[in-house]
Formats: sequence, structure tokens, C-alpha cells
Amino acid sequence: MDSKKLDLVFSALSDATRRGILANLALGERTVHELTAAFDISQPAVSRHLRVLDSAGLVKREKRGRETFVTAATETAAEAAHWLAHYVDFWTAHFDQMDAILTKQKERPDDR
Repeated sequence: MDSKKLDLVFSALSDATRRGILANLALGERTVHELTAAFDISQPAVSRHLRVLDSAGLVKREKRGRETFVTAATETAAEAAHWLAHYVDFWTAHFDQMDAILTKQKERPDDR
């Protein structure tokens, strides 16, 4: 995932309402009307949030008749999770090393 795309994803995820929309979409496809009712915000506000999520590649919108249906785009989220996984592994290894050092220090008799 390139840096600009990653910036869009994390920027989109920085908002609690957008994270809530994604959590709602994890349960399945929703209409914009259903999302508006679920979040007790105006339809234009939901549409603005959806535009941000769409630009980041986190949702897909499809117009069917008078309704717009929204689904989560799992591919982009999976790519971002893969990017994060590298750093989780990195920090886990470093914390494990730090834990080993601290355990050794606790086991040594006090030199005072």
C-alpha cells in the first residue's frame, strides 16, 4: 500500500463516526438511510463521512433505484492491517527482549 493511500485510510479511521459506520457495515450491507438512522446525524453528514471512507477505499457505494447501498471494502482494510502487523511484530519482539532483560535483573542479587 503506498504512503498516500495509507494516509487516506488512517485519516478516515481517525473519526469515531466513520469507525462506527464501518463497524455497522461489518454486519452487512446498509442503505444510506439506514446509516443515517443508526447514527442520529443528518443524511448530508452521513454522505460526507461516506465520501471520506470511499476516497480511502474503505467502502463501496452502489445506487439501486432511489437507494444507495453501502458495503465495507475489506481489501483496503486488510492491506492496512497487513502494514500494521509488521509493526506489531516489531514491537512485540522488542518488548519480549525488554522483558527478558528485566527478568534477568530481578533474578540477580542486589549489588548494593
